[in-house]
This record gives sequence, C-alpha cells and structure tokens, in this order.
Amino acid sequence: MTMIKDLQAISNKLTKLANQTEKLAAELGKSKKPAAKSVQTTTKAKTVTKKAPAKVAKKTDTDKVLEIINRSKKGVDTATLMKKTGFDQKKVRNMLNRTYKQGKITRVGKGIYVGVK
Repeated sequence: MTMIKDLQAISNKLTKLANQTEKLAAELGKSKKPAAKSVQTTTKAKTVTKKAPAKVAKKTDTDKVLEIINRSKKGVDTATLMKKTGFDQKKVRNMLNRTYKQGKITRVGKGIYVGVK
C-alpha cells in the first residue's frame, strides 16, 4: 500500500516538474516539443520546411586503427597498435584481418601493415 502511495507522489512531482519546464521553455521562446527531423512552418503565402542539422558520425575503433596505419610511412605492427589504441591483441588482430580482406591495408612484411592509397 505504501509503495502505491510513493509511486503516486513521484508521479505528481514529475508532472509538476514537467509543467515548470514547459513554462520556462515558453519564457525562453522555445517550443514545448523537441525538434523533429523536419519542421514545417506555415505562413500566409508559403510553407517553409526547416531541416535538422546533420549528425556527425563517430569514429569507430577500426577507423582509429586505420588512421594510425595510414599515418605511418614504414608500416605498423600489432604491438604498436595495441600501445597506441589500448585495445587487446585479439581485437587488434581481428580488425587487421577484416581490413586486410576489405583491401584497405596491405602486409609489407611479417606482421607489418601499411595503408592502401
């Protein structure tokens, strides 16, 4: 029984906080709803469509390894990649194998990799 009362009290407090947030947003001139991918604003003469800003892609771990390999002129071995990235040996070897199969890197010696240009 007390758990139900506690949940109702929390629900009431959250509702109050939501209302306060909406009031503050209205005072700041912001809309109550978060921006969607595109927003349409209708005026008397025409309809204007505004696009949301493009998202910036995050670098993947493989991109980080490829960047290190491509910066090296003589080539990089797995031990160096492990030191520079902090990844374990299995992860580095898997990334090297995958990128080698994709043709993004080549082997110039035993365990030495360089980027394909």
